[in-house]
Amino acid sequence: MQGISSINPSNGKLLGSVVVKTKQQIETLINQSAVAQKTWQKMAITERVKRVSEAFQAIESKANTLSELLAKEMGKDIRRASGEVSGALYMGSYLADASFNALKTRHTSGNTQLQYKALGVVAVISPWNYPLMMATNLIVPALIAGNSVIWKPSEETPLIADALFNALQKYLPEGVLTIVHGDGEVGQQLVESNDVNMIAFTGSKTVGHDIMQRSATNLKRLVMELGGNDPMIVMHNANLEQAARFAVAGSFENAGQMCTSIERVYVDQRVAAQFESYVTQIAEQYQVGPWNQPNVNIGPIINSKQHSKIVAQLQDAQDKGAQFLLGQVEQTAPYIMPTVITNMNKQMSLENEETFGPVVAISRFNTIEEAIERANDTEYGLGAVVYGGKGANEVAEQLEAGMVGINQGQGGDGDAPWIGAKQSGYGYHGSVDGHRQFAQVKVVSGR
Repeated sequence: MQGISSINPSNGKLLGSVVVKTKQQIETLINQSAVAQKTWQKMAITERVKRVSEAFQAIESKANTLSELLAKEMGKDIRRASGEVSGALYMGSYLADASFNALKTRHTSGNTQLQYKALGVVAVISPWNYPLMMATNLIVPALIAGNSVIWKPSEETPLIADALFNALQKYLPEGVLTIVHGDGEVGQQLVESNDVNMIAFTGSKTVGHDIMQRSATNLKRLVMELGGNDPMIVMHNANLEQAARFAVAGSFENAGQMCTSIERVYVDQRVAAQFESYVTQIAEQYQVGPWNQPNVNIGPIINSKQHSKIVAQLQDAQDKGAQFLLGQVEQTAPYIMPTVITNMNKQMSLENEETFGPVVAISRFNTIEEAIERANDTEYGLGAVVYGGKGANEVAEQLEAGMVGINQGQGGDGDAPWIGAKQSGYGYHGSVDGHRQFAQVKVVSGR
């Protein structure tokens, strides 16, 4: 039986390992999940909410242990790791209640009811960059809808996933939540299984395309977030210092390993010099280091493959005319030092591809129409940001993205959906409508 080793990206040391089950063993687990789901869906939705909420509340005492493990395994500093753990535990109960309000039976006109029934078995395939939060956002509404869940976490962060699973399963009926570890082959098996009814996935566009193809035979339900190449437009009448702080924070957060990371900054040439000066001054204050080093802002890149990709993009940018205001092409693994470049152009991979590293890439524009055109010139459409005064709302209206921030970050307040446009998403989660995507609508009429 094979296993997956988990490596601390800061020092390359082994943290532990998990077992990867055989294909037959995974198929047995899928069958067991399907059986458990039949009983789970018959339980009153109020009872499902109670059990899921209590499960998350019961493990709050483990928050410190989970935070340290997350920091070691993924690389983010302990403050950010603690924030993710506490956020995921809070969201478990919050999403359970929100899903109940979305999925409870409601009446329309006359004698017609809208009921929200379980789909069956939901496979949740989650990423490594926010291994607890992103999984929780998908697992909870799926469970409240009466589905059972088979969770395949990223092979980069299997230990923290295992820890959360082991804590949760003690409070849930056997087989309702199952974890399976492995690489893409395991994910493909889940997608192709006849007993899996829905795929909830967060990851790359390439894998998303593959999931769509493999799930087409039996028309599985899909909710997929597929990455982004988020632009930011800085208008001439923006508060430049605030815009610069957001540009740096949005590019550097989680070492740039974030789906809504600011990847491309377009600034009005009339204020570009001042904006670039602010950005550089702010970026210089960021510190790089391991999870337990005081005052660290930027942790390691998750693995050598991703580190090499970022370096290649920086080399490509330099070769095509980029000017480095901070940082350089040469970077010593596993870290990428805070980097700021200007003169980004359409020929650079930095402009056309998701970077997933702590890089602020800036380009100047002459007209706002030019900025909007370049911001929209991408197959992605997860998020976008505009900083400006008068006219900023009109610019935001023209940006092709699922989430647009005006003088603030992407993503709405409260229970707003997390949604991508174009090839950044297929379906979405969060909000009343997002929770309902994990259920089959059933219209019942009569006297």
